[in-house]
Amino acid sequence: MDVTQSRKLVKGRFGAGREAISKTVSYYASFIVLGLATAVIGPTLPWLAEHTQSRLSEVSYLFTANSFGYLLGSLLGGRLYDRTSGHPLMTTALLTTLAMLALFPLIPLLWALILVILVIGFSSAFIDVGGNTLLMRVHGSSVGPFMSGLHFFFGLGALLSPVIVAQVLRVWGQVQWTYWILALVGIPAALTVLRLPSPEIQAFSGEGKAPGDSLFVLLMSFFFFLHVGAELSFGGWIYTYAVRRGLANEAAAAYLTSLFWGTFTLGRLLGVPLATLLKPRFILICDLAGCMLGVGVLLLFSSSPFVLWAGTILAGISIATIFPTSFTFSERHIHMSGRVTSFFLIGASLGTMFLPWFIGQLFERTGPWVTMGILLLDLLAALVVLLFLLRHAARLKRT
Repeated sequence: MDVTQSRKLVKGRFGAGREAISKTVSYYASFIVLGLATAVIGPTLPWLAEHTQSRLSEVSYLFTANSFGYLLGSLLGGRLYDRTSGHPLMTTALLTTLAMLALFPLIPLLWALILVILVIGFSSAFIDVGGNTLLMRVHGSSVGPFMSGLHFFFGLGALLSPVIVAQVLRVWGQVQWTYWILALVGIPAALTVLRLPSPEIQAFSGEGKAPGDSLFVLLMSFFFFLHVGAELSFGGWIYTYAVRRGLANEAAAAYLTSLFWGTFTLGRLLGVPLATLLKPRFILICDLAGCMLGVGVLLLFSSSPFVLWAGTILAGISIATIFPTSFTFSERHIHMSGRVTSFFLIGASLGTMFLPWFIGQLFERTGPWVTMGILLLDLLAALVVLLFLLRHAARLKRT
């Protein structure tokens, strides 16, 4: 090989590396937007109830509509990402989400808001499926730390969203400006994705992986159902649990909820270096053990305020990396198409719809303790499913 050819080869590799970094950064920016959009509804719920002249019990249907839209988007999104260029699809989803956010404060009718949030959930699923699928196409088998980084930025967006609400209220005193600011902030991320070339749609190569083993996909989808349901249930119910148990007043319970999401975001950040040092199966087992320990001590020492805070910290850090590590683990054993990714996210969506609702049905009837009891059983079931997954994955490697 002569000097000219060597220079071209180095330049090509450097250019490819720089392009991969640019794409990765664009996905990270998109997931910040996704986190901001996902978390903004909760802190603005009282204002939305007043704005639509609805009761809180009625306006809470926004969460159900969002989850249902997300479910529909997950069903369709994976198939489309396997058939068409990813970046125009993801950009369309981002711009749709931002447009719906901008419309949100202008609609005084609850039924119309429910339709808008349904569209937000639908387009958010396209962002989620796209970010995970395209990142795996860019980085392949070395996706581990990049996947952890992707979901850290989602957590960062979700953590920043209530802060932005608080600052907008402090400066302008009007909640609606939060939605308009978020809509404007997200536009650069959408345009950045659009200007970059889409990763190539990858056909199954057969190199040490199953083409999409049905049992593996089913088990992993159920695993997503269980652990994402636990994640959203803990974050959604810890406030009410602490107040009803008499372990915290309303202000302290709000800080407790922030602590959970803050440690959750920290856990996602710590997951980036851990993904380069440890095997996915080891991380998943340790994460579930930490979650069960955190929830278990809350159940056993239910009258201790100190245990409440310590258990919340442990649960937040432990559960944080299960979601991205599940993708990394799957990528090492099967061909991760957009369709497979969508099945995993459908499982996650169903978990967020069912488990928080199920806890709510038993909370008043049985007592606050049922929250931690159901979560512990859910996490034990997740551990059993993971053990089946590990056994099946080992069998796939031998065939």
